[in-house]
Amino acid sequence: MYYTVDTGKSFESASKDLEAAVKRHGFGVLHVHNIGNTLRGKGVPFSEECNVFEVCNPAQAAKVLSADMRLNMALPCRISVYTENGKTKMGTISPEKMLGMLSQDAGLAEVAREVEEKIIRMMEEAK
Repeated sequence: MYYTVDTGKSFESASKDLEAAVKRHGFGVLHVHNIGNTLRGKGVPFSEECNVFEVCNPAQAAKVLSADMRLNMALPCRISVYTENGKTKMGTISPEKMLGMLSQDAGLAEVAREVEEKIIRMMEEAK
């Protein structure tokens, strides 16, 4: 269900490189949530770093929404860059498995597989 990779890069460098890889693969970054800063800003002690990138390929998203508008709740895809015990990692939840739990549409399964392959490539390039 989860796909994670370790990187020897700093949190900042991995975040920057992931954003560039996302764009190279025809996806857009809709928003980056800096979870670590948000928690610390609310007075919650949190020592790790975590950026959650909301990414989307408009053509693929349109295919999903045209088939089943309820799937808007599963969009956009998310890729995280985070630290854990001093190591920088990247991760995502498998679009193919997640969509498979929400829909039995074979066409959507193919879309999810294509999106997942690209997300994995992005993460591998950026690590």
